[in-house]
Amino acid sequence: MLTVILTVFTLIAFASNSVLCRMSLGGELIDPVSFTTVRLVSGALMLIFVSKISNEKPLAPEKKSSWISGIALFIYAITLSLAYISLDTGIGALIIFGAVQVTMIGAGLKAGERPHPFQWLGLIAAFGGIVYLVSPGISSPDLYGAFFMMISGIAWGIYSLRGKNVKSPVFLTTFNFTRAAILTLIISIFAISWIQYKVTGIILAVISGSITSGLGYVLWYKALRGLSTTKAAIVQLPVPVLASFGGVIFMAEEVSVRLLISSALILGGVALAILSHVHSKKVVTLTE
Repeated sequence: MLTVILTVFTLIAFASNSVLCRMSLGGELIDPVSFTTVRLVSGALMLIFVSKISNEKPLAPEKKSSWISGIALFIYAITLSLAYISLDTGIGALIIFGAVQVTMIGAGLKAGERPHPFQWLGLIAAFGGIVYLVSPGISSPDLYGAFFMMISGIAWGIYSLRGKNVKSPVFLTTFNFTRAAILTLIISIFAISWIQYKVTGIILAVISGSITSGLGYVLWYKALRGLSTTKAAIVQLPVPVLASFGGVIFMAEEVSVRLLISSALILGGVALAILSHVHSKKVVTLTE
């Protein structure tokens, strides 16, 4: 039951991040580098505070964790911001979580798993949905935005895989955010001439960083301990739907026929691949 509760909260946090990011960047309330910087720095500060009041005692191996997760978190965050300059909330969430699922399934393939025919069918359907979604046309999304969002999804998939066996979620999430914040501060120095923001954009970035990202990702790492890799992939499938509703409610975005068809292909294909994956070997878990 605890795992279910934690998972529900993290799914809401994931969808909220898409909505907050799109509201800030689509509404031109802040530039993408500044949004990412404020988001990661505020998340790091919140997590440092949480780690101070937490009774969590990190294991010795986790104290010597590498920078890989921090770099993956940084890449996810900066490319998400760049993508949401031009993509609608629902389309962006659909692309990123499609890429997440393909990344996690791809980890299994690399580990030597033999996919079932339905798994291949699901992967082909999901890939076809993404190709259709970003193919040239009047209602197709911006290609650069779609590219950045795919990169963001791959980075998030890696970050999730690396958190599967984490025993000290607060400690490691704090370190990951701190490292990602350092990277984004360095990038901010080179992008200082492009900085533009309004108070509302800063507030939205702080909420995204401290609550829906910082605290949300701690809960996600905790939830991962009670989920198999397959289940962890499956439970993320509703996020694009939640994000789409958020975009409709808060930004008056429309749901196009292209988005509906792509959603059916991508989510249906990924779900088919993951469900058939249950009978395959367990996906290898990347270690910190």
